[in-house]
Formats: sequence, C-alpha cells, structure tokens
Amino acid sequence: MRLAMETETEKIPIVRLIDGARNDIEDLVAKEFPLTLILNNQELVTFLCSPKDLDYLSIGFLYSEGLLDNKDEIKKITVDAQRGVVRVETNEDRAMADDLVFKRLITSGCGRGASFYSAADMQNQVKINSEMEISANEVISLVRDFQHHSQMYRTTGGVHSAALCDPQNILVFSEDIGRHNALDKIFGECLLKD
Repeated sequence: MRLAMETETEKIPIVRLIDGARNDIEDLVAKEFPLTLILNNQELVTFLCSPKDLDYLSIGFLYSEGLLDNKDEIKKITVDAQRGVVRVETNEDRAMADDLVFKRLITSGCGRGASFYSAADMQNQVKINSEMEISANEVISLVRDFQHHSQMYRTTGGVHSAALCDPQNILVFSEDIGRHNALDKIFGECLLKD
C-alpha cells in the first residue's frame, strides 16, 4: 500500500524568529511512525520511520540483516498500517539464535543503536567487484536528478533520500526520516520487484 504525502506529514505550531521578530506559525513536518516487524510470529523489532512503503522497509531490513536471502523465501506479507505492524511469514521457519531474537527499537537517528552483528563480522565479507564505469558528468547529472526527486524533503526538510542508479538514470528512489530506513526501502523494493 502506498500512502499519499498528506499522511506522511503533519502541521505543528512553531515559533519562527527572524531578525529578533517573533512569528507564531504552523509548519509542515515529516511524521515519525512506530512500526513493529513480526517475523514468523516472533516480534523482532520496532522502527521509527516514515509511514510509507512499510512492506519495502520490512523486507529490506530482513534482507540487510541477513534474515532473508531472496524473495522466494517469503510466504506472506501483511501490512497493518493502522496498528503499525508488518507480519512476514517465510516458507521455512528460519532457525534464529536466541540472542538474535529480542525486542529492540531502531530510532530515526543517525545510528541503528543495537545491531544483530558486530564490526568483526565485516572481516568475513567478500569484496564486490564491478565493471560499471561512471563519468564525473554522469554523477553530476544524477545528483541534479536526485535533488528533484524528493518532494518530501523540499516540503519538510526533514527526511533522508536514497537511490539506486545506473550511469544515466535513477532506477529506484526512496525517502524516510531515517537514512538507514531509506536504504532498506531500496533493498526491499528491489527484492520484491526482482
């Protein structure tokens, strides 16, 4: 379910000071939404996120945390945006170590806080080799395009944006109050749309 921008923002009263002059106004801000992810009937995590693309966020998070390898493992995704819950059922109930399954909160701040993995886990990662080449002019063109994609940022100034691109085009774009959420939404959309 894709929600319209009005459900992603709200007006709040603010005090604006310009050159010592006080002005009481209402300003449009990005909403912060609590979303609980339940994997195979186990409550896994609660995110503070933007209330949009909740299925992409959930699947992308599971993928980026190594709890989901591919789309074929997904049996069912149920999004209850009213209650702030996404339930994901997999074809096989993946065995997860007891220390991986605990309720935790991921804030919209610059860090995820707790993580399932440690920095030492990075030592075992395989280097990604790519033959893709991109020129400086292509990067500049993509940056210009990227800046025009984020209506929410232009409206509120309160979200992070992420994109997956080839050298000429933005292929997938996402925004969220949390930068890690914006990336997970990209992962989730790519996984769900092949």
